[in-house]
Amino acid sequence: EKVNRIIREEMNAIGGQEILLSAFQPKERWQKTGRWESMKDIMYQFHDHSARDLGLAATHEEALAEIATQTIFSYKDLPLFVYQIQTKFRDEPRAKSGLIRGREFLMKDLYSFHRDEQDLGAFYEKADAAYRNIFSRCGLSFYVTEASGGTFTKEFTHEYQVLADAGEDWTLYCAACGYAQNKEVSSLAAGDPCPKCKKKIQMARSIEVGNIFKLGTKFSEAFGLLYANEFGIKKPVWMGSYGIGPGRLMGTIVEVSHDAKGVFWPDVVAPFSVHLLIIKTKDEKAARGVEKAADALYQTLLAKGVEVLYDDRADKTAGEKFADSDLIGIPWRVVLSANTLSKKCVEVKRRNEKEARIMTQKEFLAHILPRKAK
Repeated sequence: EKVNRIIREEMNAIGGQEILLSAFQPKERWQKTGRWESMKDIMYQFHDHSARDLGLAATHEEALAEIATQTIFSYKDLPLFVYQIQTKFRDEPRAKSGLIRGREFLMKDLYSFHRDEQDLGAFYEKADAAYRNIFSRCGLSFYVTEASGGTFTKEFTHEYQVLADAGEDWTLYCAACGYAQNKEVSSLAAGDPCPKCKKKIQMARSIEVGNIFKLGTKFSEAFGLLYANEFGIKKPVWMGSYGIGPGRLMGTIVEVSHDAKGVFWPDVVAPFSVHLLIIKTKDEKAARGVEKAADALYQTLLAKGVEVLYDDRADKTAGEKFADSDLIGIPWRVVLSANTLSKKCVEVKRRNEKEARIMTQKEFLAHILPRKAK
């Protein structure tokens, strides 16, 4: 949800309006663009009880082009930008790597409608900037790569690739200037001079976390999506399509932000900010004191708007709790024990740091709240 919130903020900032479409799609709609046949290898297609042919949408260009014929009539209705965050289905022959490649997954798909190629180009640049903001805010380093248009367009499209051993793509890139191409469309090889800055091209596996397409008029012509210009002349609408997989994005963050013990969640997308742990003692009086102090700190954090996962399990050892904390990867680990209580302090550790620190609760709150505000 925190990944989705970042996506929504950036989509809304460039004028996106959120909608939600049906995953069920009739065969007739997809026949108009020829994609009922061209996408049958990855599109789930079946008959319902009335023998009607239906498919589960792998994307929604056709549906939006058809809807737009009831919305766009004049140049005054353009441009238009709509997006959704919705479950998609693709019959992937190589579904693997958890959230990186699945047959059922979440997608943010944005669709834009324009009067001409120039207006599409201008918005394409805005969408590119929004995508860069999303991935940067999620703590990722990435390359914007030239790539194939697949079944969407014959033009070059752009992918956002994060270098990672778990990736299925190969990206040719220049670390000096940022130039990059997907290996599928590139004529370059590792060691070649970069066409942009002449430094050496490198190649590595990568995960595609997003893509943007200039669709042109392919879909609008298929559905008769026309608008009247200032002189009443009918023209086809120009379209663009822009996708991000929030689940894949989350999986990518884990792939590039972990160690042998578990995850390092970036603060902005971490499921909780603080992992609060009680280390109990055999002394019942001391144990009650620790529990009481931890309960009070838990309530204080919640009152200040800090998200806390509170591990008060009585049947787990300190080692088990620390191992679970490292595995989950919440940014801050805060430990209360008889030892810290005797010092009127807590033990604090950042997940990506080796050493823990002893500080008062007041000092810890002063330390964490400015970060939360960011």
